[in-house]
Amino acid sequence: MRSIRTMVDEILKQLSPQFNKMYAKVGRPSIPPEQLLRAQLLQMLYSVRSERLLMEEMDYNILFRWFVGLNLDDPVWDATVFTKNRDRLLEAEVAKEFLPRVVEQARGKGWTSDEHFTANGTLLEAWASVKSFQPKDQKSSPPPESEESHSEFSWREALESDARIKYRS
Repeated sequence: MRSIRTMVDEILKQLSPQFNKMYAKVGRPSIPPEQLLRAQLLQMLYSVRSERLLMEEMDYNILFRWFVGLNLDDPVWDATVFTKNRDRLLEAEVAKEFLPRVVEQARGKGWTSDEHFTANGTLLEAWASVKSFQPKDQKSSPPPESEESHSEFSWREALESDARIKYRS
């Protein structure tokens, strides 16, 4: 994350003159665009589903606060305010320049790969009925009526081998 933050800092420094043109000197202070873009990048990198969850994560995650530029005692933004500011920023051309620059620099440093695609690898544990099992070569045939079937697959053997594996480890 330190390397990514250093890279993002360089890009935001290049875009800083455009940020200065976007925001007025009078009126209520808004969320700094640099912090908005950093927070959006975190949301993408960590697959945070919503702005509300992102704000919750920012409230207690020191890494997120550091990356965005918030001190430990700084208040976290309201999710609605964050979303409105984000929408206004995304309408500007500067936000459309940010992510392609980040991706381009990451490619230049060898941080991306064209060989594979990584997605969330969360595993869900589930149980299926013994009767619902269908071997791949017999998709249209009905499920076996008993544990002792004449097919190549024997539930008893599978359960016994599974039990042996569990007890060995």
